[in-house]
Amino acid sequence: MTTPNGTIVHLVAGDYEATITTAGAGLARLAWSGIDLVVPFDQDRIPTAYEGKTLVPWPNRVGNGRYEFAGETHELPVNEHETGSALHGLACWQDWEVVTTGQEEVRLATAILPRYGYPFHLRSEVTYRLSAAAGLEAVIESTNAGTTPAPYGSSTHPYLTCGLAPVDECTLEVPAGRILLTDERLLPLELVPVDEAGMDFRSARQVGEQQIDHAFTDLPQDEWHVVLSHPASRVTARLSASEPWLQVYSGEKLGRRGAAVEPMTCPPDAFNSGTDLVVLEPGQSHTLAFRIDGGRL
Repeated sequence: MTTPNGTIVHLVAGDYEATITTAGAGLARLAWSGIDLVVPFDQDRIPTAYEGKTLVPWPNRVGNGRYEFAGETHELPVNEHETGSALHGLACWQDWEVVTTGQEEVRLATAILPRYGYPFHLRSEVTYRLSAAAGLEAVIESTNAGTTPAPYGSSTHPYLTCGLAPVDECTLEVPAGRILLTDERLLPLELVPVDEAGMDFRSARQVGEQQIDHAFTDLPQDEWHVVLSHPASRVTARLSASEPWLQVYSGEKLGRRGAAVEPMTCPPDAFNSGTDLVVLEPGQSHTLAFRIDGGRL
């Protein structure tokens, strides 16, 4: 079935159900026993705040839409005018091709062709796999199909939720030791300890009215977990990954019904700072993997 979000693919495994859209290789819904673990969006409308989108070839922002690479200056279209930034890459609105699909798995692919501002050629694939034991596992893989090195970063944009309960009522656990402070345009200023910024969630605590829209780092080197829990209903949603950066957003644009939890290969504006920027050589590939599961406490 084709919709404004492209082709819709439904996956089922045990008590888990997932809905995938080809537009942006997006995660439109993930539920366990009928309980939403990510904030869903209507397949007949454009997502309000990048819900579930795949973010390549960069996550977050490129300040002023301008950066230098290999001695050349490049200018990207600015699509977030309140901050003057190029936001969330190039592929989140492309209609990805369904390569293979089944009851529990779908693989999508797209080409990022050279263009003004990003004159590099990539091939990207996303595989979503659902299992009764592990929930939703996803892999984002991009390969440099061009003849010159290419700057690259990736992420995903799910909003964890506990059955759409208000984030204010939930507890949040984020195993990060440092947080990136930003200016009024949400561009980087400095890294500080999370306790100094009042954003220490290393031990689970209630979110309350706290507003969050920050990149965290100093994460465990192996797999780490971000956990959102609702004590009253005992519902929990968890995202696991192993990337060096993580963006958390308390979901004001979605009425704080969920919190965006975005594992990132690099921080905001990495195309300018170079911090943890991936440089793909011709023929080289990069992979980001994450998992979302949940249930009752």
